[in-house]
Amino acid sequence: RATVLLAGESGVGKDMIARAIHQHSPRRDRPFVKINCTAIPENLMESELFGYEKGAFTGANTSKPGKFEQADTGTVFLDEIGDVPASVQVKLLRVLQDREFERLGSNKTMHTDVRVVAATNVDLRAALEQGTFREDLYYRLNVVPINIPPLRERKEDIPYLVQHFAKKFNGEISEGAMERLMSYHWPGNVRELENVVERSVLLAQGPRVEADDIKIDTAYARSRPAAANDHFLPEGMTLDEYEQSIIREALKRANGNKSQAARLLGLTRNALRYRLDQMGVE
Repeated sequence: RATVLLAGESGVGKDMIARAIHQHSPRRDRPFVKINCTAIPENLMESELFGYEKGAFTGANTSKPGKFEQADTGTVFLDEIGDVPASVQVKLLRVLQDREFERLGSNKTMHTDVRVVAATNVDLRAALEQGTFREDLYYRLNVVPINIPPLRERKEDIPYLVQHFAKKFNGEISEGAMERLMSYHWPGNVRELENVVERSVLLAQGPRVEADDIKIDTAYARSRPAAANDHFLPEGMTLDEYEQSIIREALKRANGNKSQAARLLGLTRNALRYRLDQMGVE
């Protein structure tokens, strides 16, 4: 149950690797609990991690177990561990050292049996020098360090990832589409690749994704020389018509579910509703 510290740029796939570590461990049939340390406000971090008793603070009308209790006998994934405030770092250190903690508002010591996998996209050694991260906690976390290179430095992984995502989204990728995906530098790493594959499967004009179906960010498009046969829009279509066709296809694939269609399109539900109103679609 050695603690693992995953380090790498944002989007390199630390979440996928953490889950793979869990799935290939003796704890695979036990809980896997992910905690996004960036998303939890500092004043709620302790109660989220360790739970609280009824009356521990205003609004605590019932007792609630924390993430470590929920993950007992399984794995806790602490994503963006570098954002944990100093007041909580000392409590995490105790969990790693002694496997024990107290709920907020309680004096009863609770014991936990969890494996901790932590991840960071910042240099924790620099944080040590700046005094924003505890040295003793760093060494407790850094038992099995794994540095994950950015996708641009491991392009041999791209075909496997593309096929994985294509299968996930019920799509098929042509050889030409794969070549285009291989030629891009992927500043957003695996997360960006997954987003592009999902959108390309959604917007594909035929039964499989072709090179022309691959839609990557406009900054990249502006940085490469335009080929003589490049088309920004399908021939004979206006921008409004193209947008409407994309929205209708998203609704079709989402079986009319507007929230799901909005997610596929990368829009908020309100933004999609506005566009549907403009189209005269209820």
